[in-house]
Amino acid sequence: MAETFKCLNPTGIQPPVKTFPLAPRLDSLDGKTIHMSICGEADIWVPMEKMLKANYPNVNWTVNKRYHIVPMELTEEQRKTTDAVILGVCW
Repeated sequence: MAETFKCLNPTGIQPPVKTFPLAPRLDSLDGKTIHMSICGEADIWVPMEKMLKANYPNVNWTVNKRYHIVPMELTEEQRKTTDAVILGVCW
């Protein structure tokens, strides 16, 4: 007679995840406010920030920098006035 083993799923029962649709694309970047939320090391972000500001001079850039793995959340005022966000983690 063969033995029967009962095993539990190691991942358990996962709760449902609330999803949100993507925001529509901007028709143009001119005059828009784009927020860069940078966390981690500055190795790639320093030249990237300079390049983006040079290539898109008609964009209003705002930047938050944090040397931690958790990005800074936008304030309520920033949420109202920001058209797009670039979020990056660099280590």
